[in-house]
Amino acid sequence: MSDNTHALYEAFFALHRGLPRQGPGSDTTTRRLLDLAGPLPARPRVLDLGCGPGRSALFLAAEAGAEVTAVDLHEPFLRELREAAEARGLGASVRTLHADMGELPLPDGSFDLVWAESSAYSIGFDTALAGWRRLLAPGGTLVLTECEWTADDPSPEARAFWDRHYRLRGGAENTAASVEAGYHVLGTVRQPESDWDEYYGPLAARADAADPAAPGMAEALAATREEIAMRRDHGAEFGYTGYVLRPTDPRWRTREETPADVPVVREINTAAFAGGDEAALVDALREDGSAWLPGLSYVAEAPDGTVAAYALITRCRVGDVPAAALAPVAVAPAHQRSGAGQAVVRAVLDAARLRGERLVLVLGHPEYYPRFGFARASQYGIKPGFEVPDEAMMALVLDGSGPVPMGTIHYPAAFGV
Repeated sequence: MSDNTHALYEAFFALHRGLPRQGPGSDTTTRRLLDLAGPLPARPRVLDLGCGPGRSALFLAAEAGAEVTAVDLHEPFLRELREAAEARGLGASVRTLHADMGELPLPDGSFDLVWAESSAYSIGFDTALAGWRRLLAPGGTLVLTECEWTADDPSPEARAFWDRHYRLRGGAENTAASVEAGYHVLGTVRQPESDWDEYYGPLAARADAADPAAPGMAEALAATREEIAMRRDHGAEFGYTGYVLRPTDPRWRTREETPADVPVVREINTAAFAGGDEAALVDALREDGSAWLPGLSYVAEAPDGTVAAYALITRCRVGDVPAAALAPVAVAPAHQRSGAGQAVVRAVLDAARLRGERLVLVLGHPEYYPRFGFARASQYGIKPGFEVPDEAMMALVLDGSGPVPMGTIHYPAAFGV
């Protein structure tokens, strides 16, 4: 490292040392991401990558009762974290590791949760997806945030800035990359503007108080102020999104159905529901061009290649707004309670995300569907046009970037309601 580079490096960290955050975020967003990760073991093993001074590590140790391994390349940040952990009585719960997040000296399957807020950009989103998957124990979850375009046509100024620093993509491209890398998307969280304020407010104050004559500081200040100005002037064009991801279950191959699958799908629906009503429903939906959504009729294959489970998403409406309905979900009797149903539901929900669907509704068992992120539809102001228990009518928001439609659900005619 040259003298100039070293001076800039030290000036950069001098600007950031002791700040409450090293990137956009908030405890509220961290909690939302943690909630989307679902139930964790009683004493989860958590890996916090690019931890900085450890805001997330301390949160996870305190709120999730986690054993946290916190990784960063900047030793002063790790020292700051150790001191904070001891001061809060969390010293036994937080271990620090001075290492490169792209070359981690950690064994496979070591963690129930791998966490990376505002840090995956250091090695790139795709590299992070590929390299960190091995670290997850069975049923483990990866949570990472990524800066991405939030405007369909970003301005030349914003593009020029980011092209110099990091290639941004849109949310659809990052979602597709996650699925292609072998993950299910459990949920996403678009970070609000207040998360940026929590980062840039203290950083701007530190920059105003800094000595520009210190070695490397003038250049560090210029870069910091340019970054803050870009957010101020073009913040509607880009932002951070949190991705909550779980590796696909290797026991089940999921895919879009083919014409050859249709008879088998009919058999599975008939057997799973002890009658022909669900099979007839699927047949009728296939013939309804206003209801059928190409690419959202999915199967899960058993290891021997036979179809083990089926899930279908078709068009419905909430008031006058298009939405999607998950129904039916059927598992062949020989494969029930084996994970095949979960695999095919997660796969068809991923496919719906990739299509740009924003809202999925399901009428089903209130102890089964919440594991996919479904919650009572009534909390969104959504209701069915017929009497059902409130807890059985559920909704899953796939894209929370806009308002969720409110009103009465209108199903395709084939449902008979």
